[in-house]
Amino acid sequence: MVRREPPQTEEGWYAFHDLRTVDWEAWRDAPERVRERALDEAVDFLGSAEAVADAEEGDSALYAVVGHKADLMVVHLRPTLADTERLERRFERTEFAQFTEQSSSYVSVTEASGYSERAREYFDGEVDDDSGLAQYIQSRLHPEIPDSEHVSFYPMSKRRQPGQNWYDLPFEERAEHMESHGDIGRDYAGRVSQMITGSVGMDDWEWGVTLWADDMTDVKELLYEMRFDPSSSKFADFGPFYVGRKFPPADLDAYLAGESVPTADATDESTGERVAHASASGAGHDGNAGGGHGARGDGESVDPPAESHAGGASDGETESVSESSEGGAGGRPAAAQKDVDAAELDADEAAQTLANFGVYPEEYGAGDYALVCYADADAEDLVDEVDGLRGNFDHYDTHVLTSVRANQGQTAIVSVWANEGAADTAIGFLTDIDAVTHSARGPLGDAGEAGREGEAGASGAEGGDAESDTTAADIRAELADEGVYAGQPHGEDVYALVLYSEADPETLDAEVSDLREGFDRYDTHVKTAVYGDVAEDSDTIAVVSLWDTESAADTAADFLTDLPGIVGRSQDRAGFGTMGMFYTVKPDYREEFVDTFGTVGGLLAEMDGHRETALLANREDETDMFIASRWDAKEDAMAFFRSEDFRETVQWGREVLADRPRHVFLA
Repeated sequence: MVRREPPQTEEGWYAFHDLRTVDWEAWRDAPERVRERALDEAVDFLGSAEAVADAEEGDSALYAVVGHKADLMVVHLRPTLADTERLERRFERTEFAQFTEQSSSYVSVTEASGYSERAREYFDGEVDDDSGLAQYIQSRLHPEIPDSEHVSFYPMSKRRQPGQNWYDLPFEERAEHMESHGDIGRDYAGRVSQMITGSVGMDDWEWGVTLWADDMTDVKELLYEMRFDPSSSKFADFGPFYVGRKFPPADLDAYLAGESVPTADATDESTGERVAHASASGAGHDGNAGGGHGARGDGESVDPPAESHAGGASDGETESVSESSEGGAGGRPAAAQKDVDAAELDADEAAQTLANFGVYPEEYGAGDYALVCYADADAEDLVDEVDGLRGNFDHYDTHVLTSVRANQGQTAIVSVWANEGAADTAIGFLTDIDAVTHSARGPLGDAGEAGREGEAGASGAEGGDAESDTTAADIRAELADEGVYAGQPHGEDVYALVLYSEADPETLDAEVSDLREGFDRYDTHVKTAVYGDVAEDSDTIAVVSLWDTESAADTAADFLTDLPGIVGRSQDRAGFGTMGMFYTVKPDYREEFVDTFGTVGGLLAEMDGHRETALLANREDETDMFIASRWDAKEDAMAFFRSEDFRETVQWGREVLADRPRHVFLA
């Protein structure tokens, strides 16, 4: 009999979910003075618990439960089991407890365990305490309850049935299951946050799963999708689910009176200040309670940000769904982050700062959030480290872009996220980079209103500008007047990247194939392929990548420019460029098409302002071609499009092409 290897684990705070049913008849029949005393004692106790007046650290929260299984749920997180036991007894001593019955409870402890190689390095002591991974795992073990409006709690265990025994699987197979499971959760980062707690030896199930969201349908969609993953469908059993809404202790009287909670004038009993609560827009921490990304025992789960990816995962049901703010749960405790000064920017200042480093409104959207980390190092010295972070950031839908930029001798890491909560998580990892000295952050307003000044650091290959967009539109309109269709490929809003390489074609094929597999995970990806010049005396090789959005294309450019032998993008070449994309030739006419192109090429060579024209074919599909041309100026190219020779070529093309030719302009 083989004894299977368990993952290493580390435990943090104890969790106590206290579920109560209210005796509504007894409450209604009680004298007013009794109810007032009961309310005062309950609000005092719950307010004190939320303020963690009973311990050095921890957290607590109160929820109104929907359904027959309970009316109220209090969640306590404390450093010791004795702390939670004492809280349970203190509540029972209140007058209000006499009007409730403990319909259920759950005792567990936050945990992280190591299935991934990086997590094992942490447990083996090979990771610095101040590293991003170590701080992330600690934030899972010592979480902060988010301000999300809704909560969903349930216990679960892994199956031990014949043929479905989780604990009889080899370590590597369990690790593979959990990695696949975590991939699902990444899609819900920023929408759902979580806490996974272990309860083996403490309660009837093996794990407790607590999920938070402002929209409960996000929780439903997450868990529904996970049910089809083998780690759930084959190996997981689930207990009862409890769903509730968060409200402050000060609103307990309104709750018992059947009024809407939280109320508009709720105050924190411990401070006397008005309480801020989550709204549909996700106000509040917007983060997970440390149990988010990548740390699970063997229950369901969802995955860690940046370098902590898959680190500290236990086997629970939802690994790593969310990023957090305040450097707290889900990311890393703010106190543990490197002490880096951060300037707060308004929307105009944030847009201007990004523009100074060549990042323009076309690359982000209204409502995004910007981070700029200034570094005392050359840009090229930071590229590898930032590329590693970006590779992990890209697992999250909330990530917009991250790149190293330079302007007038100043190097900076620019990172844009879909919301402030996600940016709060990312900033901890970015400021962990040794060369980072200070940072700036702020919201990005209406992309259409953001300024475009400060272009000293702009890279023409990285971001478009309003002038070039207008030029392209003008060209298409002018050609339309001439009866020539010149929309973007297939009439879609497709953005083209063309890069030339001097690498061995077969080597490039393999590299692009690997990239394409990653690109295909994104709905915005149209195609990426290697094209070669059909002329026997030419060794021109180009990589063409098409995307639905400009921001996606710019993100892809960062990866494509790392391909071997890249010598430049078509935009980097001087002059005016046109490119005919999607020339799909009928197989029987391919040879004739190539011959005719040779004739047209001869005519082009004699035209004023013509520099070069090449016909390139997809190395994996010889009927897929494009024509790349360079001209001295737009007027020279337009003269060709107006010529009789061009019209005759277009007419002939309708017979031999499987699709109508389209043109992309790369001015």
